[in-house]
Amino acid sequence: MKLSFDAAVERPLSVVFQTSDGGWEGHDYTVEVITSRQGLDAFDVVMDFRELEAVMDRTLAPLQGKLLSELGLVGPLELARKLADELAPHVPSPARLTEVALTDGRGRRIAVRPE
Repeated sequence: MKLSFDAAVERPLSVVFQTSDGGWEGHDYTVEVITSRQGLDAFDVVMDFRELEAVMDRTLAPLQGKLLSELGLVGPLELARKLADELAPHVPSPARLTEVALTDGRGRRIAVRPE
């Protein structure tokens, strides 16, 4: 029986949202990306963490400090979905992206799990 394994990488992200009342709200998030697979590869890992970290850094860099409405994103859920869509193709099979979560400085967490 093969076991299922998860591996996670975290990176910081600071963004600004426009609130429904027209104000501005900045958030510092920890972005957590979880990958999983049945069994491990020849190096006993789910996937190369350095590759996942590099992809996360490239994906998050253009978002740092940005007003997300200028990028067509309304809130944290849309941001998490966008990150999942952009990161999933970079997770080599048989590993897969299982979750992207945003946790703010107050411990509030929102997560998406791609199908």
